[in-house]
Amino acid sequence: MPIRINLLAEMQALEEIRRRDPVKRAILIAVGLVAIVFVWITSLMVEKIGVKSEISNLELKIQNGSKDYKQVLDNQQSLVDGRQKLLALHQLSTNRFLIGNVLDALQKSTVDNVQLTRLKIEQSYALTEATKPSTNESGAVSPGKPAQAIERTTLILNAKDSSGVAGDSIGRFQAALSRSAFFHPLLTNRTNEFRLTTSLTPQVDADGRTFVAFTLESHLPDKLR
Repeated sequence: MPIRINLLAEMQALEEIRRRDPVKRAILIAVGLVAIVFVWITSLMVEKIGVKSEISNLELKIQNGSKDYKQVLDNQQSLVDGRQKLLALHQLSTNRFLIGNVLDALQKSTVDNVQLTRLKIEQSYALTEATKPSTNESGAVSPGKPAQAIERTTLILNAKDSSGVAGDSIGRFQAALSRSAFFHPLLTNRTNEFRLTTSLTPQVDADGRTFVAFTLESHLPDKLR
């Protein structure tokens, strides 16, 4: 039987030992782990890019919403200002003091032997500054207040009584004024009534007739303009 000698057996044994070397195996495992980490990092970067894109879209929507909200607030304030101006114009047109009404009331409140010689109207105004609208932390708008004025009106009537009986015709003249359809709603208390502010001293006119000059004064109720 022939004998076979394998001259490469030693080299094959060394190659088999190298294939089973734990260092090489560890290197292969490490390379695999590095590859896995690289893939994981890559996935995180892609996800980060997606999140950034989503955040940018949300920020854009918020900005657009903020502009719309500001426009709504501006429109709301314009509406409030317009209503206040309309209200002020309405008050001015309906509550203003008209001299014609006074003259008409005096014409219908005549008394025998009493002659009105002079009418004087004094008006003064106490002004209140306007306040601007304000917005609180929650965004709610508190409307401002327009400038206002308190109107104070005083009527002064100079007349003369030629009845010859001091005070009698004057009292009837005061009563006629108080019953007037125009003055009656205004003379709400004693401070508004027509008060006699002069002494009743008889005088003589150029024709030799005796008369008494007197003055009646009334402070009408204050009006908010």
